Amino acid sequence: MTLFTKAGCEKCDYVKKSVDLKKLDVRVEVLSPDDPDSLAHLAWHGLVRTAETQLPILVLDDSSALTGAIRIKNYLATLGEKAPGRKSAHHPPAANP
Repeated sequence: MTLFTKAGCEKCDYVKKSVDLKKLDVRVEVLSPDDPDSLAHLAWHGLVRTAETQLPILVLDDSSALTGAIRIKNYLATLGEKAPGRKSAHHPPAANP
């Protein structure tokens, strides 16, 4: 997965601070005129127009995309709960013997 962001984007920073992106293997690409590779990657996904008005953008492994900081954070948080070795908040704690 790839999270497209830009410098000075509060919503982008919110997502990056709310979820352990590294643990979820999410690559972060910061869009800027100085990084043609990130811009080309964004264009390859057909998301240039979207990025003009909506950042962050999360591109999933199936090449579909999510926009909106809350929606992205919630999606990634759900994945984090399913990660091996991590307990879901929805399960009650085990009883002590």
